[in-house]
Amino acid sequence: MRGLSNSRAVWLAQHVLPHEADLRRWLRLRTPAGLDVDDVIQETYAKLATLAEVDHIAAPKAYLYQTALSIVLQEGRRSRAKRIDSDIEIETLDAAAPEPLPDQQVEARQELARVFDAIDGLPEKCREVFVLRKVEGLSQREIAERLNLSESTVEKHIGRGIRMLIEIFGRGGRSTPSASSRKETDGQSDDEV
Repeated sequence: MRGLSNSRAVWLAQHVLPHEADLRRWLRLRTPAGLDVDDVIQETYAKLATLAEVDHIAAPKAYLYQTALSIVLQEGRRSRAKRIDSDIEIETLDAAAPEPLPDQQVEARQELARVFDAIDGLPEKCREVFVLRKVEGLSQREIAERLNLSESTVEKHIGRGIRMLIEIFGRGGRSTPSASSRKETDGQSDDEV
């Protein structure tokens, strides 16, 4: 997969690869004879790796399962040599991804709470710009107009917010910055950074 960015590789490693064993078991029950589970998984990875963006994926595991199911169904449609009902029992294809286990749900809620806490910890203007861009999906121009800022200031706030969040999650989610990072931002107003 030429051209796979480091950030995409990290995203795949963190959000997709941990579910491969469960996905294989799930696919074995739903894949028609003649269709190799390894091929479905490989095609699924290829589709995920070539997405233009992954920011819109709120539930990577469900997205992974849905992508794999889509490939199974697509391959079923391609093999029209046999009747589809002899290859795939539509009733056995459960379109919804399996419900996460209770401990996985708790872990996901805790992770989401850490993300919200980290965003809440951003400086006020930086947080406002970051939320408008990354949560509400406004363009830099729309944010600049709404907040009466220049587009370059909006861009700086977004970059600052991303750097701060990377720093926080690089420390395992602890929000106390290191002394060196405090020095970098001390004495600068939100509009300067």
